[in-house]
Amino acid sequence: IRDVYKRQVYDPTIRKDDIQQFKDAGGFNNDWELTYAAALYVLATGEGYDASLEAFTDEIAAAGGGLEAAESAVRDGIGAQATKRVTDRWNRERLRDIFQQLYLGDELYQALEGGEPDDDLRQEGFIHDEPVILDEETRNWLLDEAGVSVGVLTGRPEAEAEIALDRVGLAGDIPVEHRFTMDDWDEGKPHPHALTTLAERFDADSVVFVGDTLDDVRTATNASEADPSRAYYGIGVLTGGLTGAEGRQKYDNENAAAVLESINDLPALLTDE
Repeated sequence: IRDVYKRQVYDPTIRKDDIQQFKDAGGFNNDWELTYAAALYVLATGEGYDASLEAFTDEIAAAGGGLEAAESAVRDGIGAQATKRVTDRWNRERLRDIFQQLYLGDELYQALEGGEPDDDLRQEGFIHDEPVILDEETRNWLLDEAGVSVGVLTGRPEAEAEIALDRVGLAGDIPVEHRFTMDDWDEGKPHPHALTTLAERFDADSVVFVGDTLDDVRTATNASEADPSRAYYGIGVLTGGLTGAEGRQKYDNENAAAVLESINDLPALLTDE
């Protein structure tokens, strides 16, 4: 979601570039939960939580990532009573609703969420700003020439994933049984269940999983440990929040099998292999 996401989760306490720190901490491939964690941090600072955002996300990462780790960090920092005051104001349902209104825009919000958008939030929706990165040539190669089976594993809800697949011309080519969305499993990335399940459905000996977050690479690593009968390769792409030399180094630190500047470099990589 890149800049689209960063435009929604913004507060003077959290800079746009800070959102990547939550992503790197892990367990936040569900963008709603990342929003909840960012809001939790902002509310906690109002109750005396004085850790920097970097220290906060480092503590989340050390505890295994995700929203529970964020809550634990706040509780350890300000105590149970102050945390109770924070969580009483921490309306996750409302945060999700605002997120969806801003992201989907009027028409899609009404169609997918079944509600009427707030008057002051009516707009076209950030989803329409998302660029299509996958070239038609790469798409055709993957589907027709590569000799591989193609699947999708995403933290998006099923309906939103369908929109994204349609925009890149893949909706009609990837059957439902070869997709895992937020609606299909509870754990989320980097838990390996979805990836190992897709591998079983493909009856694959090896799996290449390409993504633009550290949790994507971690998912492949965890799948290797959970399913040693197959080879899993996590490949990082530098077109999300991770870019340049710093992004490449972060992927290398997670033992990515390869790091690509773009998804459109994948054919050359797999052909060389």
